[in-house]
Amino acid sequence: MGRFTRAEMQEHNRAKVLAAARDEFTERGFRDAKIDGIAERARLTRGAVYSNFPGKRALYFAVLADLAERDSAPPHAAPPHSESGRTAGEALGAFARAWVARLPLATEEQHSSARLGMDLLSEVLADERTRWPFTQLMKLDAILLGLALERLRPPGAPAGRLVSVAEVALTTLYGASQMAAAAPGFVDPFTIVSACEQLADLDLGDAWQPPHLAYVPRARPADESWSPPPAVDAVRGEPARLADDGVVAILGLHRLEAAEEAVRAAPPTATVTVVLVTGDPGELAPLARLAIAELRVCLRQAFPPSAWPRLQVVYDESGTLAAAAGVPAVSDGTEAAVRVEAGRIVARADGRGACHAAAAAGEPDRPGQAG
Repeated sequence: MGRFTRAEMQEHNRAKVLAAARDEFTERGFRDAKIDGIAERARLTRGAVYSNFPGKRALYFAVLADLAERDSAPPHAAPPHSESGRTAGEALGAFARAWVARLPLATEEQHSSARLGMDLLSEVLADERTRWPFTQLMKLDAILLGLALERLRPPGAPAGRLVSVAEVALTTLYGASQMAAAAPGFVDPFTIVSACEQLADLDLGDAWQPPHLAYVPRARPADESWSPPPAVDAVRGEPARLADDGVVAILGLHRLEAAEEAVRAAPPTATVTVVLVTGDPGELAPLARLAIAELRVCLRQAFPPSAWPRLQVVYDESGTLAAAAGVPAVSDGTEAAVRVEAGRIVARADGRGACHAAAAAGEPDRPGQAG
């Protein structure tokens, strides 16, 4: 057998650290887990652990993200029920059912694999550097879930935004997760499922409010080649369709809610892709992967393929895809977008409102179009 290349050895060691960390967190809990213990389990030095992960919390996020991604069903798995007759309420109930099925039972041991994620929200809360990105990741999850719910409206039903319903559902389910940790057995999971089913019928007065035109930059006409590197759509677990006509938005983890501006302003047939970038890939990139993967696990079990949101999500930890879109430097505050047609970039915009401007560029009777 040939020797590992440097890249192969780094990936091999990273996998060993992840496996060792999973065992350490499971047996000792996040609070009592030690980097030295992880290094000993992996049969590596403490320095080797830190060369792969900047700290214990980053490693914890990475372990949870890895487990959530493994839990995702195969890309083409059939939904649990026939597509015909599926309503938004039924789908939201199925989503909640998939969520609570992953919660630990009251009889689970304190330190077990089922309780591995119980410290997630407390760790997010512990540092402002993670709180705002997590807020925006929840916004993105709600947008994805809301768009899926909207696609299950019966023919002829009035159009309406369901992102607020999705926000309430996610708040309910994350609250259930916290109560499962703090007060096991307090609430019957079936009650949570039933409550979520009813949310779809609530009238929350939710309506999409486009950004004020005074704050939307004008998209600049362009004529540039578009040759993006291969990437995976994290929502579907499939190759992202980056060559399709549509909008590619480069968003830092402080600006993810702007993704909805691109979806609402783009033509119905356009492909909309959100490229997630961050100034702290070591810690925040695993947190992003975790948030999307946990949503994907439940989406797969609750929604038929025809109802999946058209919004694609791509991780760009290295900034390679952002650079291909003409955004060479990225941060958590980045917001830029390009309009793609026939394999070329035909418009671009930067700053707040860029997603709306690029999506609306060239569309008749749409504000923010290129001049």
